[in-house]
Amino acid sequence: MGDIPDIQIISAPSILGLKPTGVEKLAETLLANGLREKLYIKIPQIIVPTLNSHYKFDRDVETGCLNAANIRAFSEDLMKEISNTLHQNHFPLVLGGDCSILIGILPSLKARGNFGLLFCDAHADFYQPEKSITGEVADMDLAIVTGRGPELLTNIDRLMPYVAEQHVIHIGQRDWEETKKYGSQDIRQTDIHCLDYKSIKKAGISATAQKIIQQMNAMKVESFWIHFDTDALADDENPAVDYRIPEGLSFKHCEQLLKKLLSTKKIIGMSVSIFNPALDDGNGTVARMLTQLISNSFNKKG
Repeated sequence: MGDIPDIQIISAPSILGLKPTGVEKLAETLLANGLREKLYIKIPQIIVPTLNSHYKFDRDVETGCLNAANIRAFSEDLMKEISNTLHQNHFPLVLGGDCSILIGILPSLKARGNFGLLFCDAHADFYQPEKSITGEVADMDLAIVTGRGPELLTNIDRLMPYVAEQHVIHIGQRDWEETKKYGSQDIRQTDIHCLDYKSIKKAGISATAQKIIQQMNAMKVESFWIHFDTDALADDENPAVDYRIPEGLSFKHCEQLLKKLLSTKKIIGMSVSIFNPALDDGNGTVARMLTQLISNSFNKKG
């Protein structure tokens, strides 16, 4: 495992920021495919209790979001587990759930110091509630963690923003036309560093990894968190996500990128979200490939 400390798997299967269609099975499916064994993990996993049974399909009047109060409560519980894991000098590997789990991860880092975020996602996730056509917080998690959105979610423990926008690198966006259509805020009009899918495809994965690492080295932060939303993967290789977009990174290229980033000695933890086992093929092909991708990414060989 190289310089990465003992990995602590934290199962955080919340779907409060998305919808109850199967994403809550992400962690148990990857673990059933041997992720724990492939990573040689000896520490028992931590399971954060969810409030999924309280899911509501109506937007909150005050926030304009779905399930904001319960997302806040779940996030506070996840924050405690992240903090405890880091206090024990373990590497948290958080298995979602939807990507609103970031709201329970980044405040715990902000409470410790100054950290950056490597955000690998096909979507910008930068909507304001009034522009989101769904009200799902998974539409707006990056906006929230950089301080944009309802204070109930943006300012837990008065820690807003949980990450400075100039310390965020967004990797793999390919929903630009959709965000323009619905009037989302544009991440390119902020200090967020943006490497969209088209630019990655043009430059190649090796050059992209090198550029990201150069940007990381230029930032005055203690370390970085990797957030890996599996819809960053190519749609024809990974159709097991609720909101599909054509094209995307191949499993091979994504593994290559994650391996490079994890090898920098600058990564404090990682989260995985959005894979929906209910949308996998009948043979569980994506689950097996995703399990292998994650385990290979932590392997420094090759």
